[in-house]
Amino acid sequence: MTTKAPDLEWLEGDVPRAQGFDDTYFSRAGGLEETRHVFLKGNDLPERFHGRKFFTIAEFGFGTGLNFLTTLTALRTVSDAPALTFLSFELYPMTDDQLRRALGAFPELTGLAQDLIAAWKPEPGWNRLSVDGAQLLVGIGDARTLIGELRTQGEQGGQEDIFIPPVDAWFLDGFSPAKNPDLWDADLLKAAASLTAGDGTLATYTAAGWVRRNLQTAGFAVEKTSGFAGKREMVIGRKV
Repeated sequence: MTTKAPDLEWLEGDVPRAQGFDDTYFSRAGGLEETRHVFLKGNDLPERFHGRKFFTIAEFGFGTGLNFLTTLTALRTVSDAPALTFLSFELYPMTDDQLRRALGAFPELTGLAQDLIAAWKPEPGWNRLSVDGAQLLVGIGDARTLIGELRTQGEQGGQEDIFIPPVDAWFLDGFSPAKNPDLWDADLLKAAASLTAGDGTLATYTAAGWVRRNLQTAGFAVEKTSGFAGKREMVIGRKV
C-alpha cells in the first residue's frame, strides 16, 4: 500500500481545496484565527495546559497540519507547559510541496512549519514524529480502521496495538459532514469516546444535527456555541 496525495485546487492563491471532497482545508476568512476560535477556545486551551505534566490532543483530519502548529504556538505561551502528544488521522497526506504552499499563508508559523515539513515522510499506518519537543502520531489510512489499533495506557492489548495516553481534547476537523460522512460515523465517534479521558472535551466547527446526535450516543454531552466568522454555530462537548 502506498500513500495518495490529495488532488488540490488553490483558491485565492493559498487556500487549498480538496477536489475529491469539494471543501477547503481551512476558512478563507482566516485559517489561523479559525483554529484558535474553534479548536483552542472550544477546548479551553491553552488554559487547560497549566498545571499538567502531560496533555493529549487527537483530531480527525491532519490536513495541512495547521491545527497542530497552532497548538504548538499556544503551548509556547505557557510557562509550565505539559509534554504534548498530538494524535491525528489522515487518508490523503499532503506532499512536502503542498504543505509548504498551504502553510506559507501563515508567516508566524514559518519556523514550526519548516520543522514539520523536514520530519514529514508519511507512510501507511502509524508515523511517529517529534516537532518542537511534541510527539506527533499520525495514522495514514482510514480512521475507522486505524482507531481500532489504539489502546489507552493501562488497557490490555496485542503486540500490534498502539498505546496512547487518554485523550484530553478532540479536534473534530474532517471535511464537511455532507461531503465526508465517514469521519462523522457513529461507530468512529464511539471509538473516540472510548479513548477519551474522564474530563475530556471536544470541539468542532459543524453543528449538523445528525453529528450532534452521534456524539451524544457516543457518550458526549454537547452544546452549540458561536461559530467562526460568518458561521452562526459550532459545537463543543464533554465526556459524560
